[in-house]
Amino acid sequence: MTGHGHPHGHGHGHRHSRWRPHSHDSADRVDHALETSRRGVRALVWSFAALSLTAVAQLVLVLITGSVALLGDTIHNFADALTAVPLGVAFLLGRRAATRRYTYGLGRAEDLAGVVVVLVVAASAAIAGYESVARLLDPRPVAHPWVVALAGVIGFVGNELVARYRIKIGREIGSAALVADGLHARTDGFTSLAVVAGAAGVAFGFPAADPIIGLVITVAILFVLRDAAKEVFRRLLDAVDPASVDLAERTALAVDGVLGARDLRMRWIGHHLRAELAVTVAADLTVEAAHALAHEVEHRLLHTIPRLTAVVIHTEPATGAERAHETVAHHR
Repeated sequence: MTGHGHPHGHGHGHRHSRWRPHSHDSADRVDHALETSRRGVRALVWSFAALSLTAVAQLVLVLITGSVALLGDTIHNFADALTAVPLGVAFLLGRRAATRRYTYGLGRAEDLAGVVVVLVVAASAAIAGYESVARLLDPRPVAHPWVVALAGVIGFVGNELVARYRIKIGREIGSAALVADGLHARTDGFTSLAVVAGAAGVAFGFPAADPIIGLVITVAILFVLRDAAKEVFRRLLDAVDPASVDLAERTALAVDGVLGARDLRMRWIGHHLRAELAVTVAADLTVEAAHALAHEVEHRLLHTIPRLTAVVIHTEPATGAERAHETVAHHR
């Protein structure tokens, strides 16, 4: 039997839900990809606006109070707002159609944007840490601690709203970079609350509380950096959830006529999954029957695995396949 490569272009349609017809033809897949990218861009635009307003409001209060803890929080909020730029560019690039040079399209630009997010988080940690240590070595008074506390509350509210929105959209469209950016914003919110604690310390006669809280914020940013880097670099290395791999194998084996399934591979292209696998079928099947069976396996997988948009199926006979494999065995 020959292999069957199907990114599902045969265009059949049926009811997938009570309200919306569901089909797998290429036009529908392109429309879905465009819609997920649009949702990602909308999430970035709104969160960029919200975080920019939050950071500008905090910056004004930094100039009034001279708080280094608040300065660190403000720097981090500006950095978080700016991460929307590379992510937005990546989402727009991901809309572009595949070409003869970029045969999978440009969806993986999103992974590169994730690296930029990680670098921005690292830079904000370095700046916040430097300013805090400098203030410990050269203490300066903090004016209007109640204003600092107000700025911390503003930072928390702005970041938490952005975090919820980014994480929600990121999980819905399968964007690891957008989820990482949302987690980054959520931790920013809690570091803003730490600014409130520093202001309370200053108000009660402990001026060192301000730079100490700045160092606490730096440590919190480093924890965010670790989690975001883990998420992004796993995606760069084509990591997928092992549970999805197990589910795909079980789904293929459950199709009538499939005698075995092996060599399953899955990878992310942007915020969509692609898969390939080999299935064993009866040796006496006709090419037409094996082709139809491969399509049925693909169809089941597309319905079962979240965000899976393309599958390549290789069919091989239950007996005699070894002779065909010997042709290319020395290349592996």
